[in-house]
Amino acid sequence: MSERITKNMARNIYLGGAAFAILVFAGLTVDTVQRVPELSHSEKITESVAEGKNLWEVNNCVGCHTIMGEGAYYAPELANVFDRRGMQDEAAFKVYLQGWMAAQPMQEPGRRKMPQFNLSEEQVNNLADFLIWTSRIDDHEWPPNIEG
Repeated sequence: MSERITKNMARNIYLGGAAFAILVFAGLTVDTVQRVPELSHSEKITESVAEGKNLWEVNNCVGCHTIMGEGAYYAPELANVFDRRGMQDEAAFKVYLQGWMAAQPMQEPGRRKMPQFNLSEEQVNNLADFLIWTSRIDDHEWPPNIEG
């Protein structure tokens, strides 16, 4: 073997590395796509959950909040808000969220102001169902602490 790398050797190393990377990427993609249903519990998406997701999008909640790290970091992470505030009691969480949404915007000094969206009771319940469903997704312990 020569002391120098020839153009053919460099090309073969490049193409071999690229082929290997493409195969690894394709394998990881197939594995992820196959695992999504078991991780997301998509069979538990009800009409109420879908309506809550729609409210989340229409009101641009992601402009301030995050879910599983996706969104803006202006306001708290909400993927685990049911775990933080609902204490595994869906009815109590819905009552909590009704009160929280009705109390906005709070006039506390030093607190960021959440707008008043004037949502109906049914809409807040739909949003609560969406957040409850989101909290049950297997997100591999995200966020790293309970307060988001």
